[in-house]
Amino acid sequence: MILRIVGFFILVCISSSSRCLSNGIAEREKTLAMIKPDGLSGNYTDGIKKVILESGFRILRERVVQLDENGAATFYAEHSSRSFFSSLIKYMTSGPALAMVLEKENAIADWRTLIGPTDARKAKITHPHSIRAMCGLDSEKNCIHGSDSPQSAQREMSFFFKEMSSDETITTHDEL
Repeated sequence: MILRIVGFFILVCISSSSRCLSNGIAEREKTLAMIKPDGLSGNYTDGIKKVILESGFRILRERVVQLDENGAATFYAEHSSRSFFSSLIKYMTSGPALAMVLEKENAIADWRTLIGPTDARKAKITHPHSIRAMCGLDSEKNCIHGSDSPQSAQREMSFFFKEMSSDETITTHDEL
């Protein structure tokens, strides 16, 4: 009987997209969340934090930051050859942003689901209960950022929270 229960628990852990530790307990994952300048200036911070907590995330760290051109260009370096890069940098330097480290099982995928599609106009139609539907305007001014992979999450958390740095290489991501 106990073997069946342990086997079932391991199967549940394997079938979920979160990793399990050797003792069978699912590992909590961390991701970066950022409320962009339009989210802070639009007074969406409290509402977004409420959604974060109600969705089972823990906010481990948070910091209000004001990116300068160099910082924004470094953070979004993988987009430097894209046509929208200069307007993205201008937007991200237009006011303060709130960087947060979130933790939960399956944090990266769950956060990306919660924030909705990159284009807030699309989110309002296809994901009306998402954060971007709640406070975003379009594909650039979409209110919120979320890491798209464990590698991006580590790089992005280290960018804002130096104490979380790692020797992992910088990889690209496609999330704005």
